[in-house]
Amino acid sequence: MKKSNIWILSAVVVAAIAVGVARWVKQGQTAKAQVTALRSATPSIELARTDVFTAQTQAISLGIPVSGAIKASQSALIKARVAGELISLSVREGDSVKAGQVVAQVDPSEFQTRVRQAQQQADAAKAQVSIAQRQVDNNQSLVSQGFISQTALITSQATLNGAQATYMAAVAALDLANKALGDATLRSPMAGVVAQRMAQPGERVSVDARVVEVVNLSQLELEAALTASDANQVRVGMKALLQVDGLSEPVSAQVLRINPSAQAGSRSILVYLGMAGREGLRQGLFAQGSLGTQSVQAISVPVNSVRTDKPSPYVQVVQNGKVAHVSVQTGARTEGANQSLVAVQGLSEGAQVLNAGVGALSEGVLVKFTAAAP
Repeated sequence: MKKSNIWILSAVVVAAIAVGVARWVKQGQTAKAQVTALRSATPSIELARTDVFTAQTQAISLGIPVSGAIKASQSALIKARVAGELISLSVREGDSVKAGQVVAQVDPSEFQTRVRQAQQQADAAKAQVSIAQRQVDNNQSLVSQGFISQTALITSQATLNGAQATYMAAVAALDLANKALGDATLRSPMAGVVAQRMAQPGERVSVDARVVEVVNLSQLELEAALTASDANQVRVGMKALLQVDGLSEPVSAQVLRINPSAQAGSRSILVYLGMAGREGLRQGLFAQGSLGTQSVQAISVPVNSVRTDKPSPYVQVVQNGKVAHVSVQTGARTEGANQSLVAVQGLSEGAQVLNAGVGALSEGVLVKFTAAAP
């Protein structure tokens, strides 16, 4: 082979190698650029405005937590005092009643008959007393004239005493019959509101059968169970702020009584807090709050927003459109309008704190808020 051909072939081989190397380098650069682009892409999340809580300075109550169901200080179960058919029941749940108002009526026919019978027996006994009295008067005249002996007078006097006793017994029986007739009419012992209606007209009720429950909502109570150590700090007259289900504003309460005995088993002490009746307060509603408290101003956030999946507690906030983790120290808790709040240190007022429902997010995640509905 000629030298010229060898040189030409070598040049072709070198050119092919150079082209291959250039392509390999270009492919490597392209792959590196793609990896760099992927690494530089920042994750993002879209949230609603309701997913963010604005940290604000609020009054935090420091004291003993209390909770329980509200009940009326005065309540009455109206029960049947006599057995019989319930012929009328004029009130229903929610109706207001006055003290002494008739709420139900048991069929009085039987009791009216017994009253007439007792009255006739009393009249007959009274007539016997009159006859015995005339006999005694006559015998006294005859004894003074010497026509009969003293023994006859003593006998007639004993007969009069027996007739009087019979008459008194008949009068007592008449009183009992009248009482039974009066008991057939059921009246409210106090002013209040009907809470339960436990019978229906036409039913036959027995003695002590429950018919109606009446509660007085002008004064309500909360029965709270406290530990012995907490109860030792409570005094009559202490104030409390309670958050009641269904009410947006807290309700003021005051310690009225402290039970002198501990409850069997739990060893807890019952404390009774009184509150004035107001619109929206009802028996059976659940209330919770803080007792015997002092109030401090502190920045607070929802309790569930404080995360503990790191060595120290922190909250997730939105700063400059990105997620950031801010370490905080927690303090006292209080009840907000719709959620429990906790005082925190290390967070500035106005910080946009993510709610617990958002979940755990990494720092640096971009945050975009959905547009509000028009």
